Order: sequence, then structure tokens, then C-alpha cells
Amino acid sequence: MADRDDGLIDPGGVISPIEEKFEHVRKLAGIVLAPIAFALTYWLCDGLTPEGRSLSGILATVGVLWLTEVLPLPATALLGALLCIVLGVADAKKVFAYFGDPIVFVFVGSFMLAKAMSVHALDRRIALGFLAVRGVAGSPAGILFGMGAVTAFLSMWVSNTATTAMMLPIALGMLGALHRLRVGQNLAVGEMNARAWPFATAMMLMIAYGASIGGIGTPVGSPPNLIGIAQIERATGVHVSFATWMLLCVPLLTVMFGVLFVILLTLHPGTTQKTVGGEELAQYLDEERRKLGRWTAGQRNTLLVFLLAVSLWVLPGVLALPGFAGSSAETLVKARLPESAVAILAAVLLFVLPIKLSEARFTLSWADAVRIDWGTIILFGGGLAMGGLMMETGVAKALGDAVTARSGVSSVWAITALSIGLAIVISEAASNTASAQMIIPVVIGIAHSAGVDPMPPALGAVLGASYGFMLPVSTPPNAIVYGSGLVPIGRMIRAGILFDLLGFFIILGGLRLIYPLITWR
Repeated sequence: MADRDDGLIDPGGVISPIEEKFEHVRKLAGIVLAPIAFALTYWLCDGLTPEGRSLSGILATVGVLWLTEVLPLPATALLGALLCIVLGVADAKKVFAYFGDPIVFVFVGSFMLAKAMSVHALDRRIALGFLAVRGVAGSPAGILFGMGAVTAFLSMWVSNTATTAMMLPIALGMLGALHRLRVGQNLAVGEMNARAWPFATAMMLMIAYGASIGGIGTPVGSPPNLIGIAQIERATGVHVSFATWMLLCVPLLTVMFGVLFVILLTLHPGTTQKTVGGEELAQYLDEERRKLGRWTAGQRNTLLVFLLAVSLWVLPGVLALPGFAGSSAETLVKARLPESAVAILAAVLLFVLPIKLSEARFTLSWADAVRIDWGTIILFGGGLAMGGLMMETGVAKALGDAVTARSGVSSVWAITALSIGLAIVISEAASNTASAQMIIPVVIGIAHSAGVDPMPPALGAVLGASYGFMLPVSTPPNAIVYGSGLVPIGRMIRAGILFDLLGFFIILGGLRLIYPLITWR
């Protein structure tokens, strides 16, 4: 699953003294501003019920803490839930029920599936197999395209942080092979230098940005996707199926990837040269594939479970097509195999399928399973609680009425544009999970106040939250590639601003074109 990712994994990147100072100031600001935000918001919201006023203050506090990251993001989510109980917004049973929402178990199952792919190096085998396809490594542009495509594909199923961490050594190895070739042809001297060889920067940015946009392709690709699906269902009663999500978002992902490829080619001269004489590169890829050896039982089992899970996730969408819609098979599959049950089925199968039965070794051990990102799951549960209580207490509606009255924004696509812009801007400084949790309930409230369909604004906020490409601190993938030393900060800002701006129009235009064509109800 992909995310800024979730802000919970130390990317291991190297930050400059200026960035370190910024982080220090940001956290100090959070300590000061959090209680002020609560008091000020509580005082300004005197027109709400007591529960609504308390929740508004809690939301302001949690928002400040999420943006400044004074506390770990999951700890802030738990603090918000605790304050809701202590201040009488809702009782403990209602607040903590959100942490057991069925969609939380989609996280659990998909995280365990991704962990099994990583443990058995299935993700690495897939990546190296694709890159070894004839023609992919025939030119710098081909290499760039291939690295980006495989990164985006893997990030549809695996955390974008894990995907970037896995692809980085592959990319560095390929760059090293290319650099040795360039030195041999007297095209370069000395150590690999990004300033003298812009292609190296293009490769690093392709990995980071490709991992971030890849997550939008499936519901399990990034936490904001499942947050949006859950909030939409609670607000509108419409369930967005796995297949429907892919029908909407895979075309958007395809366009985003194409635009990203063109941007990186344009901004980094030398990337479009025809050939590289890639014997050394091919040798490197062959060596890396040999290190993996033959297919292992763990890889076969994990691939089998992965294909089964994807098939069952997509099956309800297939059965909703003309000819099957309304059939007993569609009804039975939707009732007995919802996405959450399929995710847990996949997780259980990983514990059951043996690698070596005589030694009681199975595809996934609990020692590996406990290393999944439980922090994101807690963060997600806290966000669901905040969003759900905003709807129940009338805070979302009141906020929507205020924004609509003051801004004059009232049409569905104007509200959608506002939600996309807010999500992109906030995601530059905050976790995309936190960004989605803050923005989605608000834009749904604005849409309800304006009397328009809330789904396009909510979807816009979800997709916009996956952007944030300007700074190393914006996403863990950015920080990881920045730590390689091959990405000058100026080039990251330049490419990030351009991709953010174009991404805004891709999301807005894509939703306007594709959304009306999809049957949601």
C-alpha cells in the first residue's frame, strides 16, 4: 500500500541542516499552536451543539498535530479518539467501533500480502523480469520508462515506501553499469555526478514519483483510497467496488505516468539519446536475476494468493456487468466475499500454505506478519472516527455551509477543484493519509451544503492527497531518493511544482470525463 506514505516509516534519507531546522521549528510550532487551536475553535463554534463544539476543537488540535508531526501520527489519532470520549462527543463503544470497521481489515490483509511479497523477494523478481525484457534497456529513455512502469505497477499493491526502497538499489546498479560504459566511451570521468549527468536525477525522480502515483490504481494501493471509499459509503451509502475504482483510476494513472515520463525527459537533457550499448547493463540484470535463483515455494505460494485475491476483489465488478447484474451469483459474491473478507482470506492462506511441511514452515510467519505497518491501521481507524463523528454531530455540515457561503463555490466541479487543490497543497507538508482524513469529510460537507453530488469532490481529495512532489520531506519516496545524493534539491522542486500543477488538471479533467460514464449505484 502506498502513501506519504503514512509518515510512519523512517526513509533513511539524508536531510540538510536547513531542513532539519525547519522540522525542529515545525514541531515547536505544533506544541504552541495545538492548545491555541482548540481554544479558539471551541470559542468560535458557539452556534453548534456542545458535542459539535468539542469535536471542532479536537479536530483543530488533531489537524495541527498531524501537520506539524509533534507526535507520531498514530499517537495523534489515538489522542483524538480519547479526547472524543473524555469530552463527551461520543461514548467509548461508538468511538472505538470505527477502529473495527470492515475496511480496516482490507488494510490488514493487503499489508500481510505485501509483506509476503517482500519476504520472498517476489516483488524483486517481478521487477527484474520486466526490466530484462528486450528493448526496455536499449536506451536511457527506455530504461527510464521501464523503471517507472514497474515501480508504478508494484506500488499498486505494495507500500510506495517499500516499493521505492526495493527499486532504489536496482536503479543504482543500472546507473552504475551505464556510468562505467560512459567512462569507457570517454563520455564521463570520475565518480557518477548528477549535475554532469542529469539522467541519474531523472531515474531517481521516476522511482519516487512513479511509486506515489502508482498507489492510486487500486483501492489497496494507498491508505487515502480506502479512507475515501469508507467516507463515501458512510456519507452517501454508495459502495465503490474494487473493479469500479480501477475502472476510474487506472486510466488516470496511465495519463499521469505518461505526463511524468514526458516531464522528466524534457527537464533532463541527454535522456533521449538512441542507444547505450547495453551489454554491461544486460549483464548486471542477468547477475541480479541469478542471485534470486529458481522460483521458491514461498514465491509460488505468494503469487498464487496474490492472483486469487485480485481475482476475487475484481469479481463483484465483473458480475455487475450486463448479463450478470442482479443475478443470484452477484448477490452471493457481494454478501459472502466483500473486499475485507477476501483480504483476510489471503492473509490466512499465507499462514496455511506450506513452504516445507516437515519443518512446519509456512509462507508467512507471525514474526514477519507483526512487522506490517500497524501504525497506519491505527491512524486510519482514528481518521474514520473523526470523519464519522463530523457527520453525526453536524460539524461537517456547518463547516460546509460556512465555506459555501463565504467562498461562493457551489457547483460540483468547482468544489472538486477546491478539494483537489487543498489536498495537493496540504500533502506537500503532511502525510497523505492525514491530508485525506482532514479534507474528505470537509468537502463532503461542502457538497451537501451546496446540494451537489459529494462523490467527485471526495474522489478529487483522495487523488490529490497522493500528490506532493516538491520536497524531500513531502513523501518517504522523495526522501529515499534524495538520500542517494543524485537529486539536487532545485531539480526536485522544479519537477515537483510542474507535476503538481499538471496533476491538478489531470485529476480534474479525468474525473469530469470518466466519472459520468461509470454506474455508481
